Amino acid sequence: MFDQLFQHLNQIKDRKINSLFDQDKDRVSKFSIFQEDLYFDFSKTNIDEKALKLLINLAKSRRIFEARDAMFRGEPINSSEGRAVLHTALRDLNGSPVYVDQTDVMPSILQTLEKMMLFAERIRSGQFTGQGGAITDVVNIGIGGSDLGPSMVVEALSPYHDGPNCHFISNVDGAHIHDVLSKLNPETTFIIIASKTFTTSETMRNAQTAYSWMSKKVDKAHLQFAAVSSAVQKTDEFGISRDLVFGFEDWVGGRYSLWGPIGLSIIIALGANAFKLLLSGAHEIDTHFKTADMQENLPVILALVGIWHNQICDYSTRTVLPYDQRLSKLPAYFQQLEMESNGKGVDLDGSPLSFHSGPVVWGEPGTNGQHAFFQLLHQGTRIIPCEFLVASESHEAYLDHHHKSLLSNCFAQSEALMRGRSFKEISSMLSSGQMKQDEFEKQAKHRVFPGNRPSTTLLYPKLTPKILGKIIALYEHRVFVEGKILGINSFDQWGVELGKELATDLEKVFIDGSESKDLNSSTENLIKIAKAMRQ
Repeated sequence: MFDQLFQHLNQIKDRKINSLFDQDKDRVSKFSIFQEDLYFDFSKTNIDEKALKLLINLAKSRRIFEARDAMFRGEPINSSEGRAVLHTALRDLNGSPVYVDQTDVMPSILQTLEKMMLFAERIRSGQFTGQGGAITDVVNIGIGGSDLGPSMVVEALSPYHDGPNCHFISNVDGAHIHDVLSKLNPETTFIIIASKTFTTSETMRNAQTAYSWMSKKVDKAHLQFAAVSSAVQKTDEFGISRDLVFGFEDWVGGRYSLWGPIGLSIIIALGANAFKLLLSGAHEIDTHFKTADMQENLPVILALVGIWHNQICDYSTRTVLPYDQRLSKLPAYFQQLEMESNGKGVDLDGSPLSFHSGPVVWGEPGTNGQHAFFQLLHQGTRIIPCEFLVASESHEAYLDHHHKSLLSNCFAQSEALMRGRSFKEISSMLSSGQMKQDEFEKQAKHRVFPGNRPSTTLLYPKLTPKILGKIIALYEHRVFVEGKILGINSFDQWGVELGKELATDLEKVFIDGSESKDLNSSTENLIKIAKAMRQ
C-alpha cells in the first residue's frame, strides 16, 4: 500500500497545491470535515482524491477500527508491558461498564473522581485550611505527563480560573523550585506530589525540597500535602494521609493522564463543572472516533494527513501553530504526546522499522512565531507542514479588534504558504512603480516565495473547557491511528529509561564522591571539569 502512495507522489510531486482548487471547485468541501463545533480544513495540502483513497485503504489494511475497538474494550494493546490502554474510560461520565481482567473499572473511576471533586471544593470554599488559614496557592510537583497536561490546561482555560493560584514545578533544576516557592507563603500553600510510583527521581527530589521548605513554618503534624500516586506505602512513609492520596491504574499512561487524578490541580483551579466539561468534550471525540465512517472520522483523517506528509512526502517535522496565547504550552504538550508515543525504532514484534517513525513536533503561538521562524517556513529549503489552530472568537469581547487581527494573520499565513510569490510577480512591482530599479536589482530574487507549502487549519468557536477536551482527545486518537499504521506500540516509552539509569549512577559521583564506571572519556572529562568549576 505504501508503494502505491509513493508511485502516486512521484506522479504529482511537482504539482502546485493551488492548482487543485482550479481543477475542482468543490475541493474545499471534499477536503474538510465538520465535527459539530470543530472544523478541520486539509484542502491546502497536495492530497487529492486518489491519494485520499489510497490513504484510507492503507488505514483499512492496518485494521484501524478493529484496533480501536480493542482499545476501548480494555484489551492489553500495550503489548510490551501487557497493559490495557484506558485513559478514555476516565472521561466517560456515563459509567458504561469497561472491563479489565473481568473487572468493571468504571465504579472505581467514578468514585475517585467524586473524591477529587469533593476535596477540591473543600479547598476552593475555604473549608480545608492551612496553618495560616484558607489555601491561597496550590503547587503541583510532577514531570512529563504529570506536569505538562495540567499546566497546559490551567493556562489554556485561565478565563475559568476562579480557585486558588496554581503553580507547577517539574524541572530538577533548583532554579525552578526556588523561583516558585520563594514567592509563596508556606502556611497557605498546598502541595500536590504527582508520581504514580512515587519514585520519579526529579519529582521526589523536588518533593523533599518542598517538604523542607514547608516544615520550617508549618507544624509537621499539619503539613499541607496530597499525592497523586498508587504507591500508598511510599506516600505513608512521606507522611501523607491516605485521605489525601489519589491513585490511578497502570492502564493510564502518564501523557494520557490529565483526565484522572493527575487533573486534581485543574479541578482546584477551575472547579468541578469546568473539569466535567473538559471530560465531556473528550468523550464526545471518543464517541465520534468509535462511530464515524473512516472518510469522515476526524482523528483518522488527521492521522492520514500526518502519514502523507511524514512517511510519503518525507517531511520529517511538523509545526503546531495555535493562534491563541493561552495555548502557548499546547505545542510542547503535543510534542510529548507524539514524540514519546511514536518515536520508536522497532515494530510490535521487535523488528527494526524499514521507514521513519513519528515526526519531530514543535511550535509556538501565532503571531509570535511569524516574527521568529516563519522565515524558514516560507523561504527555507525544507518543507515543514504547518498545523494552524484558532478560535473564531475570544473571551475578551472588548478586544474583538485584536481577535480580528489574529484571525486575519492566521488565515493569511496559510494562504501565503500555499500561494507563494513568483519572480514574475516581483517584476510587476517594478513596472507598476511599487519598486525602484536599484531595489529590484538588489532584492528581487530574495523576495521570491516558492509557495506550495502545505498546511491544515482546525477552527472552533471559542476556547472553552469542552472545546479543549475535544482538541486534546482528537490528537490522542490521531497518535493512536498513526502508530497502528506504522505497526508500532504507541503506549510504552522505553526510550526514556537509559538516560535516567545513568543519571542515577552519576548523581552519586557528585553527591558522595563515588567513582564513575564504564563512561566515555568525554563524559569522564565533563565530570572532572564540572567538579573543578564547583570548587
